[in-house]
Amino acid sequence: MDIRLGNGFDVHAFGPGDHVTLCGVQVPHEAGLVGHSDADVGMHTVTDAIYGALAMGDIGQHFPPSDPQWKGAASEIFLRHAVNQAGEMGFTLSNVDCTLICEWPKIGPHAPAMRAAMAEIMGMTLDRVSVKATTSERLGFTGRGEGIACIATATLVKP
Repeated sequence: MDIRLGNGFDVHAFGPGDHVTLCGVQVPHEAGLVGHSDADVGMHTVTDAIYGALAMGDIGQHFPPSDPQWKGAASEIFLRHAVNQAGEMGFTLSNVDCTLICEWPKIGPHAPAMRAAMAEIMGMTLDRVSVKATTSERLGFTGRGEGIACIATATLVKP
């Protein structure tokens, strides 16, 4: 059995807007997130975790921000691509653990919808997808409310 772990990390700064998209869910907020695509920091991080487990680089190598076709793109495209790559290599996603790091918006009320959205996109059962949050105790850029960070781990298994 071939078991692989990958981790991902991403950050996006707050900018103009009235909501943030996190793990496929629009969350009302006094600001948006800045990015070349839809800036879904959760999906970007999980995508990188899958690519990492496959030793296939990172999201920027597959979807360069310098390429205008990805401007404003839904991050679901990137995540589906990583999942498909895993399948083509004979891997099944065993579990994904995603931690959003921010003081606000509060993630807890939206976490069940985020888990459901991510599970559907990745073709996984809900009990294999974790989305949770923590604060940075008002330290650093997330503590000052300048943006959101995220870390994720993905486990891939090939029989």
